[in-house]
Amino acid sequence: MDILVATGKLAEGTVRKAVDTKAHIIVLDMDIAAFITPRKLQEAIKKQNPHKNYDIIFVPGLVSGDFSRVEQDLGSKIYLGPKHAYDLGYVLDFVGKIEFSAKVPACELLADVRKKLALEKVEQIENACEPLMYLKDLKLGGGSRMKVLAEIVDATGMESSALEKKILAFVSRGADMIDLGASLNATPDDVERTIRIARKVTALPISIDTLEPALLTRAIETGVDLVLSLDNNNLDEIGPLAVLAEIPVVVIPDSCEGLDSLVKNIEKAKELGIRKIIADPVLDPIGHGIACSIARYYEFQKLFPRIPVFFGAGNVTELLDVDSPGVNATLCGIATDLGASILFTPEYSNKTQGSISELKVASQMMILATERQSSPKDLGIDLMILKEKRRRTDANMPDKYTEAKERRMWKTDPAGSVRIGIMPAEERTGEGLIVAEHETSTIVGTNAREVLDTLMEMELVSTLEHAGYLGRELKKAEIALKFNRSYAQDDEF
Repeated sequence: MDILVATGKLAEGTVRKAVDTKAHIIVLDMDIAAFITPRKLQEAIKKQNPHKNYDIIFVPGLVSGDFSRVEQDLGSKIYLGPKHAYDLGYVLDFVGKIEFSAKVPACELLADVRKKLALEKVEQIENACEPLMYLKDLKLGGGSRMKVLAEIVDATGMESSALEKKILAFVSRGADMIDLGASLNATPDDVERTIRIARKVTALPISIDTLEPALLTRAIETGVDLVLSLDNNNLDEIGPLAVLAEIPVVVIPDSCEGLDSLVKNIEKAKELGIRKIIADPVLDPIGHGIACSIARYYEFQKLFPRIPVFFGAGNVTELLDVDSPGVNATLCGIATDLGASILFTPEYSNKTQGSISELKVASQMMILATERQSSPKDLGIDLMILKEKRRRTDANMPDKYTEAKERRMWKTDPAGSVRIGIMPAEERTGEGLIVAEHETSTIVGTNAREVLDTLMEMELVSTLEHAGYLGRELKKAEIALKFNRSYAQDDEF
């Protein structure tokens, strides 16, 4: 198959290095490849290669214009290549394997394709595996993906609409199960009310999180799907009820005790007739014996490979001032080696917001890596959020330049001022919003460009200085939404 890649003078070196011998290259008489137009492309090809017919022509992913007429004239398919030239080699490997697009850059198309294939593979593995246990229709253990149990802290003390909103937010982030945390002053009626609210808004399995026998009793009577947690202090009272209800239970060691205590409590649960047991060896935070607790998990898994294991990732993330994505991914990898079935997170503090989706993606990555018997990289899905897998080409320092200086004077725009704020996705359904308030109108949008374009179109901005300022602030607001950060106008991001 004859393939032609079109580029400009500045990107020629990068393109030749990336393409190598995979395609022909045509360099148009212009510096910036993104400015290639249909007419200029056609003229260049007719001038440089008038008798050559190409099956496919790739133009830079950032070009705009309708190349359909040029396609007809040249008898070639014209597609958008990647946005950045260094991705061309990777893109060309997929020629003949996927259908490229004249509207979507190849790099974005391939990212979507690889992600789709990866998620389909996760689903195939999940459907084929034989679990250690079912929790409703949810598979636990036995080669299935680790499931994310998201705790709503103090759920029993929340007002009904706030609780419904929180549950729906956790579901939208990818939670596989919802855990309802009981407050210290919770009553059995509070527990029943909370479970019924949860049942109304989600079909996901529901668990109750308390050691108090009276609260556990009411939860079982109300039809909760999973009980957290049983130890020697409440097993005698709650065990028989769990047996009658045929409900799974999480068994933990007694307070401040280790593996021997957990084993004794599991044996006691079995003697009481409980058939569905999930074990929590308890993951300790960093600085409080995390290495010993990981060893405890390892020893337990060797002793009881057929018992699903509960892994409290939130015990670490909540007590660590480090960005959560990498921590959650690492904990998920450790949990995989320890045979864990459930990943638990409360996503309670501001710094751990996003932990549910992070653990969900990490669990998908780990099951794919296990299937491939490889490290969790180049899978089609990832948790690369702030750092880059491949760095884009940097600028070269010019010989002649003017040093930038900030203007000290500021003139108020006669058209009026604009106040900017954001409304995060968790505060509403769907995407987060940028809110731009002018004295005459309020504009909302999901990105900086559409908000600024609308402000300009409505003639609410009349000076270049104001337009530049708004562009900077609106982009900060957009980035804050993307990374779930707070935003304050005129403040450093």
